[in-house]
Parts: sequence; structure tokens; C-alpha cells
Amino acid sequence: MSEARSSTGTSAPTVLRMILGKRLQDMRQAVDASLADAAKALRVTPLTIRRLEKAEVALKPLYVEKLLQTYGAGQQETDEFVSLAEQANKPGWWHAYRDVLPSWFTAYVSLETGASTLRTYEPHYVTGLLQTPAYARGVLSGGFPNGTDDELERRVHLRLRRQGLLDRENAPTLWVVMEEAVLHRVVGGPDVMREQIDRLLEVSELDHVSIDILPFEVGAHVGACAPFTYFRFEEPELPDIVYSEILSASVYLDQRDDVVAHLEAHNRMSLMTSSRAGKALLNRMRKEYS
Repeated sequence: MSEARSSTGTSAPTVLRMILGKRLQDMRQAVDASLADAAKALRVTPLTIRRLEKAEVALKPLYVEKLLQTYGAGQQETDEFVSLAEQANKPGWWHAYRDVLPSWFTAYVSLETGASTLRTYEPHYVTGLLQTPAYARGVLSGGFPNGTDDELERRVHLRLRRQGLLDRENAPTLWVVMEEAVLHRVVGGPDVMREQIDRLLEVSELDHVSIDILPFEVGAHVGACAPFTYFRFEEPELPDIVYSEILSASVYLDQRDDVVAHLEAHNRMSLMTSSRAGKALLNRMRKEYS
């Protein structure tokens, strides 16, 4: 990931590829080799080395083996690294949905799958990991008005499959801050909204899921902007990353000042909420949709 890169049609890295790229960078710097030194060993440009280290391109096993030899790694370490590189180059499960998955969102799914903590701010809709099938269908049909019925169903299936990470043994912590407006925006009709609210009430009881709702009365606040997601990883090689999006593209931020600004905004918004008041609001809105 670059410090602030708009994602386009480039191949989205898996989290493992990002980790290995960072390790390559650390190994190069440990022997005081420059990008040009590493490039000379492979007979490529320094830009190619930089892209390998930033996980912007696949880790070719022959390149990896030659680099590790250049950095003085032993045979066992080299063999293990090459094996991990081959694994990292395998497409993620979401690759099967590439026909309906926007290119700028593929990196998000990879980061989401590998994160240990996710914090989201949602001003418009229920976050995708907590949407019911019917609610997801309503959101996605509105977001892709020119899509076919088959494409819509594949997008819904992809969204539901992403939700499986909350059920796995090592499930990440999910902390959602959402605007009260989300509950008033009718998606799919009253029955769909009631079912969606039931889902929010259900998952709010899970130890690894927190849902904070910003009531209208808080007025203007620091986070009143675009939706964003903050990712934290257990692996020390990976920095915290923030994702935000506009209509047709996205940006991934990993510079400390940018990440801290979003993290502080999330903390401040959460302090404006009350768990008891949030559940009371959910139950009140559920009655309104009955």
C-alpha cells in the first residue's frame, strides 16, 4: 500500500503479499543495500524493486530467491520465503467474483479478511458486514442501477460471504459508529428495515461486535464526512490502514498523521453515543417499521 493511493485497476495485494514485501524491504535495508543495488542483482529497474516491496506486483519466485541470496539469507530461509511467496500469489477467494467486484474495492476485501480490528464510520447505510440479504439487495440495486439481476445476486452473495469472517474462530473485533439517519433511510421497505434492525440487535450482543449510533441531537461533529474503515493487523510488518471512498474510486491511507486523524475522529464520535440509548433507538425504530 502506498501512503495515499487511489485504487484503480491494478491487482489487489493479499495481506500475506504485503507482509512479504515489507520483509523484503527490511532485509534489503538490514544489509544497507539500495533499491539500485537490489535492481542490479535482478537486472531490473529500481522501480520494480519498490513495487515488489510495496506489494504492487506479484512476488515472482525467481526474483524472490535471487534477492534473498543477495541479502545473504540461508537456503532454508530462502526456501521457506519462496514457498510463502507462491502462496501469496494465489488469488484470494474473492477473485471468483471479479466480474462484479469493482477493481478499487478488491484491496478492501483482502484487508478486511486479514485484519484483527475493524472500525467503521457509516453515515448512510448499515455497514456491509452486518447487512441482511434483503437489505444488501436493496443497497446494491441502488448502487448499481444498470446491473443485471444475475449480477445483483452475485454481488449480494459476495457481501454475505464476506460476513463469514465474523463467525470464524479468530474473528476480528468490529466497532461500528453509524448515524441515526441510517435507520431512517428506508431500504427495501418496512419489512426489510425491521429485519435489518433485528439483525443489529442480535449482533450487538456479540463480544467482538460493538455498534454505536450517533443521534441527530449531537449536531455537527468531527466525523461528519465520507464513510471510512480503519484496519489494524496482528502482523508487525503491516501498518494501520484507513480506507475511504467516493462514488467511483477509493483511497487507502497508511501515513501516521492520516490514520491517527481518522482514529481520533472515530473515538470522539463514539464518546457522543450511549449503548443504552442506541439499543433504545433500535427498538423504537423497529416498532415504527411494524
